[in-house]
Amino acid sequence: MNSLKLPMWLSGLNGRALAAPLLIILMLAMMILPLPAFALDIFFSFNIAIAIIVLLTSLYTVKPLDFMVFPTVLLVSTMLRLSLNVASTRVVLTEGHTGPDAAGKVIEAFGHFLIGGNYAVGIVVFVILTIINFTVVTKGAGRIAEVGARFALDAMPGKQMAIDADLNAGLIAEQEARRRRTEVAQEAEFYGAMDGASKYVRGDAVAGIMVTVINIVGGLVVGMVQHDLDFADALKNYTLLAIGDGLVAQIPSLIISTAAGVVVSRVASDQDISGQLIGQLFAKPQVMFISAGIIGGMGIIPGMPHIAFILLAAVMGGSGYVVRKRMEVAAQEPTKQEAPVIQAPEMEEATWQDVLPVDTLGLEVGYRLIPLVDKAQGGELLRRIKGIRKKFAQEVGFLSPPVHIRDNLELKPSAYKIALKGVEVGSGEAMNGQFLAINPGMVAGTLPGVPTTDPAFGLPAVWIDSGMKEHAQTLGYTVVDASTVIATHLNHLITTHAAELLGRQEVQLLLDHLSKEMPKMVEDLIPKILSLSTLQKVLQNLLLEGVHIRDMRSIIEALSEYAMHTQDANELTAHVRVVLGRAIVQQIFPGTNELTVMALDSRLERLLMQALNTGGADGSGIEPGLADTLSSQAEIATKHQEQIGVTPVLLVPAPLRTLLSRFLRRTLPQLKVLSHAELPETKTIKVTSLVGGQS
Repeated sequence: MNSLKLPMWLSGLNGRALAAPLLIILMLAMMILPLPAFALDIFFSFNIAIAIIVLLTSLYTVKPLDFMVFPTVLLVSTMLRLSLNVASTRVVLTEGHTGPDAAGKVIEAFGHFLIGGNYAVGIVVFVILTIINFTVVTKGAGRIAEVGARFALDAMPGKQMAIDADLNAGLIAEQEARRRRTEVAQEAEFYGAMDGASKYVRGDAVAGIMVTVINIVGGLVVGMVQHDLDFADALKNYTLLAIGDGLVAQIPSLIISTAAGVVVSRVASDQDISGQLIGQLFAKPQVMFISAGIIGGMGIIPGMPHIAFILLAAVMGGSGYVVRKRMEVAAQEPTKQEAPVIQAPEMEEATWQDVLPVDTLGLEVGYRLIPLVDKAQGGELLRRIKGIRKKFAQEVGFLSPPVHIRDNLELKPSAYKIALKGVEVGSGEAMNGQFLAINPGMVAGTLPGVPTTDPAFGLPAVWIDSGMKEHAQTLGYTVVDASTVIATHLNHLITTHAAELLGRQEVQLLLDHLSKEMPKMVEDLIPKILSLSTLQKVLQNLLLEGVHIRDMRSIIEALSEYAMHTQDANELTAHVRVVLGRAIVQQIFPGTNELTVMALDSRLERLLMQALNTGGADGSGIEPGLADTLSSQAEIATKHQEQIGVTPVLLVPAPLRTLLSRFLRRTLPQLKVLSHAELPETKTIKVTSLVGGQS
């Protein structure tokens, strides 16, 4: 026997997900399809039950946000009442001539209960109930909601500052701060929604009066013209039905309006309405005694209902006595029982667990960029960061530390910040959902959007909408999305600060990895000949000048050879660079045999050699005038190299390479300094300019 299976789309839905759509469809159906009297009884009873549930729920809520769905309930219940009015009006006008029970027992019972044989009194009472609902309850609740929304919006900045102050003081955690900020925003939205939803109830009250009048007038016309009823019978039937119909709709409306007033008029505390009423209205025995005396005095006045007043005065006096006895008992309880309550909120003592390590690499984002780094929302940036670390390891030669990502509510919504060992090294803004059109220098037109600068390389750019992407590409712009902007900036900073990312732990992990392939070579070098710290310094020197350390076999062999003669990290770095010369040149000049370089003027070269011999390798012997000349001439030559489209490279004698590289690195980070010993013999050298030749 085959089992019955639900469709896949239906099996994924639960009862809660179907409740709201089914209710809306049901209300629309009641306006269009005719309903029998029995169905009307069911729906009217359901409407009254919902109103009672809403009222009791509002009475037992501790704060307005505990009943956050109330504005929607207000709207749906109003639409339900209007749908029932339409359905019942159809039945009243089509079947009203058959008798008072034509529209069901509920409408008949409410009509008899209110009218009581006097139609004029019934109409007046119905109008009074509608006016009370419209002008008193609903209007008052709407006004309170309007003022509450305004005050909630005005108080938001102060509440946000208070939350930030508690967070900075360490009184609350970041998760608690985020929850409080969400609650502040929800409170303002709740009062605003209540202000709007109350307008539906006011409209419902007006509609109730109009529907009742239409039912009476229309019923008289239909009964007398179509069904040949006399005026008295038609008035009796249709007035009873119209008043009953209006009453069965207005009583739930009045109940829900009262619930709305209760929700928006209360002050938030840790007690529900019942607890507040009993605990505050009847909490002072003096008030109860004075009130009992006044009521008792009124009871002894001739002509007054003595039994009612005196009985009420006795009840109030007894209540005051009970309250006073409870207060005396509470005051006599030992104070030690209150001590734990006072000590509970005290802060715990600081421990070593409060000292948190600083993340080597950190990325902080504003709240609008959270979808880019949220795995649950398919964050594209997470995948790109994994790709960046993989590419970095393959190209540079070691695995960078992981990037710790967190949201920072103190940043602008679309801003991000990149930190290295807790210190900011880069920041920018990325518009989630938009594209950054970068001008590489040869575009055919301009684009409408928000002008900005590419955070990674400083190129002029424009944030554009997604619809402008293809047009921007046709104009020659490089178009990337927000996650690519952040990933490119992060990749640029990781590459730039590679030397700082290579810590002692990374060097040890690198050696452990090499030991699997060349265990004897690593064991003979570290720590027998060279210390781990010296190896780290050599590798950092290479990374500082953009030299990749993928070829660790050549580096280990060179260090094994020269570490027997010197332990100086700078000298060892120079020897390693000679061994890596072919790789260094290929990294700077890929795919060419002709090396376009700059060179030193012979006179400037002799002066620098003299300064090197006088002051040492740190360059302290360079005179200020000579230093200014060298810096300015190198800057001019570098700009000339960039203008002709080649990488600026300065070729110097081997003894001067370390000195000039360290000296020019701060002012000209894009300039590469090579020595003659590092160039392969197979390469052709073309000197395009001389540094110092014009001095």
